[in-house]
Amino acid sequence: MTAPPEGHGLLDGKTVVVTAAAGAGIGAAIAERCLAEGAQVVLSDSHEQRLAEAHERLTKAYATKVWSLPCDVTDDDAVRALIDGAVGEYGRLDVMINNAGLGGNRPVTEMSDDEWARVLDVTLTGTFRCTRAALGQMIAQGGGGAVVNNASVLGWRAQAGQAHYAAAKAGVMAFTRCAALDVAAHGIRVNAVAPSLAAHPFLTRVIGEQELADLARREAFGRAARPWEVATVVAFLASDYASYLTGEVISVSSQHP
Repeated sequence: MTAPPEGHGLLDGKTVVVTAAAGAGIGAAIAERCLAEGAQVVLSDSHEQRLAEAHERLTKAYATKVWSLPCDVTDDDAVRALIDGAVGEYGRLDVMINNAGLGGNRPVTEMSDDEWARVLDVTLTGTFRCTRAALGQMIAQGGGGAVVNNASVLGWRAQAGQAHYAAAKAGVMAFTRCAALDVAAHGIRVNAVAPSLAAHPFLTRVIGEQELADLARREAFGRAARPWEVATVVAFLASDYASYLTGEVISVSSQHP
């Protein structure tokens, strides 16, 4: 299958917030998948121009089911404004999808404190900030809802030059498991996906083309995942089809040793 499957109403009537949803990566694919499944989607990104372009493109197909607000996940006030804005626009929050992350390619011996801290602040602490704000809103609504975090197989596997990113993604996995137990009594589910390699234009900024080609050859299908192939798994975890899943990290991968 080379194109996304048709929607089946998995998220009919739900309000979904997606961070880092602009551009052509996994976040954009998640936003489109959720819309195709019937959701009202709040797009967010720190890149305001790309966000405006994404908003314009999606409103042509989905009209008032799309709303957007810029948000830097390292700024707690901005995160809380995002959640408040979503609720102000659509009345409630049902699903929070934490896709914002920052990578890099630097050996530990050459990595600065600032590089390390920046990757963890966006990728791990940003996920914490957004989850905390979303859970508070879901509990205030009377409970129920879902959080889906974007982790990575690098939370389990080693790759040279990725110590900061891998540490952050391993943290996202552990955070997901613990947060799930904190809110299980409220009927809220917290899960994560862990993609191996998803092809999108931004990837070459942190990983060279030859290395990407080598990583793709390691996949059982001999290619990287398409962003929508990750997005379909996210939509499943966000939906009531995953009603008994919480604290889980689902690998979206065909990688072999």
